[in-house]
Order: sequence, then structure tokens, then C-alpha cells
Amino acid sequence: MKCVIFGGGGFIGSAIADRFLREGHQLRIFERPRVPPYRTFTECESVEWITGDILNNHDLNAAIDGMDVVLHLVSTTLPKNSNDDPIYDVQSNVVGTLQMLNVMVDKKVRKIIFISSGGTVYGIPKYLPIDEQHPTDPLVSYGITKLTIEKYLRMFESLHGIKAITLRVANPYGERQRIETAQGAVGVFLHNALKGIPIDIWGDGSVRRDYICISDVAEAFLQAVNYEGSNRVFNISSGQGTSLNELIGLLESVLGKTIERRYLAARPFDVPVSILSNQLAHEQLQWTPLTSMRDGISRTAAWMEKELAK
Repeated sequence: MKCVIFGGGGFIGSAIADRFLREGHQLRIFERPRVPPYRTFTECESVEWITGDILNNHDLNAAIDGMDVVLHLVSTTLPKNSNDDPIYDVQSNVVGTLQMLNVMVDKKVRKIIFISSGGTVYGIPKYLPIDEQHPTDPLVSYGITKLTIEKYLRMFESLHGIKAITLRVANPYGERQRIETAQGAVGVFLHNALKGIPIDIWGDGSVRRDYICISDVAEAFLQAVNYEGSNRVFNISSGQGTSLNELIGLLESVLGKTIERRYLAARPFDVPVSILSNQLAHEQLQWTPLTSMRDGISRTAAWMEKELAK
């Protein structure tokens, strides 16, 4: 199958790309200008690496032409900074996605897999675990734009027959997680622990999140591409909650060292607890997370130690 992955060179995208290549798919990876390939591809791997801007129709046409499936992983913001400039969040993410969808209509590409945010679209839980029918009341612009895109995907499916699958991914972690953007508690905490830097915790450390290993996320995307059923939205999660204090305890166990921590004032946009049900993905996508937190963190630590040693 010919797949274009928008954002295929990043933390999540590269894991998905590697998994798809192992399955024999032909990939076109679309990244920002001046972003180099994340690794050297072999002659046996069918990969075309292109760069451009999702707000540029010429670039979108070149990326989508001749493809069977679009994987949309691009986001210009993060939850913690999206409220700083909601207008930019909408212009760069929602408008860019609409242009992408218009090109898909022109090029007669009839399937898209979109990564949404299981950590932000639901807001404060009304019940746990959160399933796909839970009310959606995001507290940050990041979640609002993700939800807006989900609604436009449904509109384009209704109007143009584009099959749109949304994966609401919990809190992914693993190899190639970007530390410089403070992307994810596991990556940031692990980096600081390995460097001997104290870990800042907003609040008392009781905030609980649902962490999912990146290899399991990649497997979910592979299943979604092959899915032919009628469901359109799936939570992709471990189904278990881990507090920040428990996470640091697990890091200490894996690394065999005590980690210094600093407790700061809680942030108003941090939801106290977020645990997602993955039952629908298990039933419909035939997908189940296989990696335990301990195994996933051990793998991530081994990768990060090598990176820091370079």
C-alpha cells in the first residue's frame, strides 16, 4: 500500500514509518523544510522523503498524488503552549488540515488516519476509564483544535466519501522522544535523571496519566490502515494510570539511583487524572498494548543513554 505520512520524521511518525516499512508498505514521508531523514534507509525499503508546508497547496499536491492512504501526524503546537496563541493554533493546524482534505478530494484519495489527543480532548473526566462516548470538553486550545479537526473529518466523509479514522492517543513515550521541546513526562524525567538534573513536578505528584509505549502506538496505526469496520474514533492507551510520583519511583528502580525532585505550584490546565479505555480498539482493531511500563522505560533509558553518550 502507498502511504504518505505527514510528520513522518518525528518521534511518533518515525516509529510508525519503521513499522510500516517492516510490513512492506511504500512510504512517502513529508516533513518540514530542512528536517533531515531520521535514519538511513536500506535499498529494500521503499521510502520517498520530501519536505514542504501543509499550508502550501503545491506541496500538498506533490505529497498526496498517487497515494492510497494519508497519515496525518502534524501538529504545530503542544498542549502546554497552545493557549498562548489560539489563533496560530487554528490557522496552522485546522486550516492546514482542511487544505489537506481538499487535495485528497481532488486526488481521489479516500482514506486518512488522524492522530488526535486522548490526553486533552476529553477535559476533566466525568468517569473512569474514559471511553470514546465520554463528553469532550477540552481545557486547552490543543485539544479544541484536535476535536475541530475530528469534526471536519466526519464532514468530509459525509460529503466526499473519505474514510477517516481518528486515533485518540494517550501519552506516548519511547525511543526518539524529543527532549528539547519538553515532549512528555517520561522523556523529560528520564533525561533529567540520567543527567543528574532535579525533576520539577507541578503539584504534589498525584496527577495520574495513561502512558503508552510508542511501539504499541505504531502497531495501532498499522491496524487502523487495514480496518474496514464502521467505527471512526478509537482510544489508543494502556488503560492504566500512573502518577508522577509512581513514574519517578519506576525510573529510580530501572536506573538504580535516587532521583532528586522539586515540587512546584500546580498548573490550572492540568487534569488531575486521565485514564482511557482501550476496549473498543481491542474489539474492532484487534489491537492490544503489549509493552509494560517497566519494559518500555527500560528500552527508552537504554536508547537515551546511547544518545547522551554521542
